[in-house]
Amino acid sequence: MTSRSTGLDLFERPESGERAVLVHIDFDREQAREERREFIELVRSAGVEDVALVTGSRYAPDPRCFVGAGKAEEIRHAIVDTGAEVVIFNHALTPSQERSLEGLLERRVLDRTSLILDIFAQRARSHEGKLQVELAQLRHMSSRLVRGWTHLERQKGGIGLRGPGEKQIETDRRLLGARIKAIEKRLDKVDRQRDQGRQARRKAEHPTVSLVGYTNAGKSTLFNRLADADVYQADKLFATLDPTLRRVGIGNAQSMILADTVGFIRHLPHDLVAAFKSTLQETREAELLLHVVDAADPKREANIEQVDAVLDEIGAGDVPRVLIFNKIDLLDSQPRIEADRSGQPDRVWLSATSGAGVEDLLGYLGRRLGQDLVQGWIDLPPNAGKLRSRLFSVGAVKQEEIGEDGASHLHIELPRHRLEQLSQEAGLSAPAMRP
Repeated sequence: MTSRSTGLDLFERPESGERAVLVHIDFDREQAREERREFIELVRSAGVEDVALVTGSRYAPDPRCFVGAGKAEEIRHAIVDTGAEVVIFNHALTPSQERSLEGLLERRVLDRTSLILDIFAQRARSHEGKLQVELAQLRHMSSRLVRGWTHLERQKGGIGLRGPGEKQIETDRRLLGARIKAIEKRLDKVDRQRDQGRQARRKAEHPTVSLVGYTNAGKSTLFNRLADADVYQADKLFATLDPTLRRVGIGNAQSMILADTVGFIRHLPHDLVAAFKSTLQETREAELLLHVVDAADPKREANIEQVDAVLDEIGAGDVPRVLIFNKIDLLDSQPRIEADRSGQPDRVWLSATSGAGVEDLLGYLGRRLGQDLVQGWIDLPPNAGKLRSRLFSVGAVKQEEIGEDGASHLHIELPRHRLEQLSQEAGLSAPAMRP
């Protein structure tokens, strides 16, 4: 894990190393618990070598050092034995706890939030994604400025450095605040551009379907399978960060906009949720959510609950959703669609890797999103060649007969709104249907 510039050289810290002592504490309260296995995956996804794992249990965190004196001494011995250069906690630490631990351990200390932010910084590829990550990092760091300074109480002084008496930490906070405002202004502009894109899609009447799910559930693999795309995919947490949109045909001359989004995780940092508001807007305004679940994960039910909690937090709790149980190839299971008590399909079992069950999913989406489907015969005069051509181009024509007068008699099948749209583009009124 390497230090990253935030656009301001605010932190006089040594370069953090790649060798880390990990600390995982089990608490009695369910809300404070974290998964040890997931923690190790996060650390390795960040490119860090975990050289020691210190575990323990407590009823509640210690207000000063999060852990007790005995556990802190155990961590210090692990640092000496392994030569680790950083200590990573699988928990959220307060700024004062981080400072106390760093003074005691004489090593840089990161908490779970900082670790996740570091992974996001590595994964961001687009300009917008990098801005969002930087904003989240700056918000998180704003309360931790004092950590890297040994001269906080000194006023700037000396020739050429004398000023109105502002302390170094006050200068840093002012500069950091200015940078945050600048990024927020740029992201507001991106958000307006995204909103224009959403309005254009609504005008074209293409429904938006968003893939959501716990990180590493296979969303990007399914996205690539459905959209015939090549979005980056890997067996890593948060392999996908930047959102991707593709138009996908779902039969009967219908199309949907498929959105691949960042994976969720237990206790997703609030700074990230706030920074990624424009990205998450695609999820909030989707017509349907495909909640991708790793069917082979023994914690799948707990992961489903965590994703539902995040969806509620970002305002997408009321968006209709279908559970997609992915990776059935690891269970030696068969693809299928299951319905709820009312007969409405609510669970699809498939393998995005092998493609088993993907056609069933597309068929279901075609039926679900194409409820205004019309089929029958229409009669087009010879001068309606433009509309005839458009109907053929979208695959809506099932059969054609040519009359003696040159008129085209077409048997078509497509959504009603699509017929009206194509007719309008051809400068005609929608033709009457007959059986």
